[in-house]
Amino acid sequence: MSRPISKRAQAISPFHVMDILAQAKALQAQGHDIIHMEVGEPDFDTPTPIIDAGIRALQQAKTHYTPALGLPELRQAIADWYQTHYDVTVSAERIVITPGASGALLLVMGALLENGQKVMLADPGYPCNRHFARFVEGEVNAVPVTAESRYQLTAQHVTEHWDEQTSIALVASPSNPTGTVLDKTELAALSAAVKQQQGSLIVDEIYHGLTYDDFEAPTALAVDQDAFVINSFSKFFGMTGWRLGWLVVPEGFTEIMDRLAQNLYLAAPTMSQYAALAAFESDTLEILEHRRQTLQHRRDALLPALEQVGFRFAVKPQGAFYLYADCSALLNEKVPDSMALSRYLLKEAGVAVTPGLDFGNFEAEKHCRFAYTTNEERLLEAAERIGRALR
Repeated sequence: MSRPISKRAQAISPFHVMDILAQAKALQAQGHDIIHMEVGEPDFDTPTPIIDAGIRALQQAKTHYTPALGLPELRQAIADWYQTHYDVTVSAERIVITPGASGALLLVMGALLENGQKVMLADPGYPCNRHFARFVEGEVNAVPVTAESRYQLTAQHVTEHWDEQTSIALVASPSNPTGTVLDKTELAALSAAVKQQQGSLIVDEIYHGLTYDDFEAPTALAVDQDAFVINSFSKFFGMTGWRLGWLVVPEGFTEIMDRLAQNLYLAAPTMSQYAALAAFESDTLEILEHRRQTLQHRRDALLPALEQVGFRFAVKPQGAFYLYADCSALLNEKVPDSMALSRYLLKEAGVAVTPGLDFGNFEAEKHCRFAYTTNEERLLEAAERIGRALR
């Protein structure tokens, strides 16, 4: 006997890339060699100092619950990181440790968004942002963004598209899928525009640390201490499977976050929190800097290789590990959109990429996302295979 499923659950659409991934795994099971460029997880293991710290925590039986807001030592370490890395003072009391950045997003959406209120988002953008809004009975105000604004929401967008139902603007810097970054001037203008509308600003900074060409992404807290800032140990720090993130809240919001965390997930994983204490140590940061340089080399190798086979790039990404490619010149009656192209490349070239349809609606059928998360040799082989398949 079938049971009714809530409308909120039905509104959460699956990732199109999961279909691509399932097909890729099926082909691999048949013996085909597949180059994965669809999943946003680099091929680096968690740095050894972090793993060792996690092992020590387990050996010392540090497996009990921490406070809902997180391990005090870790909250202080993150506060110290803002001081030393950004020259920004943030009280440890304002830092909330969460099970991944997704846990942080759930907290802030639950605390700020009323039924029917809207979150302003860039289209294209990370799909889970709009899904979290819907899950707490909110709506989305999706703003089409182009290369003219480097695919970012701007103060002008806020002025032009804010309506009576909109209460939050959410931006990501560096962004997924485009890898573009907001500078300090742009962040300040965006903050001022949101405050003019008496709204709240949420800034996703989970790709901080992964920027290139000697560019350092500024934190929104440098220009707005009232912003809600989300970060994660998954990307720069390489702790994807440890499921650990954090949220910086304005003064006065700690108590409600504590209450929500207690009820939603109780606390982030204890051993992960102890392991993360090693993330800010000098030997760990040396490893992470080497990996950042490796990712920059991959970007600089892959982008021109894809251009040679017909993809176009309106902007060069400054961060993260993605290339958002215009594939319109490669489409035809047989392969009419990015989803069809992704399936074709998987079947004919053995290369898995993400269709733009996963990131929104605006010109999504004309774009694909490539994740340069495997070694440079394989990335160049993927471009060569794609070229042969397209010819």
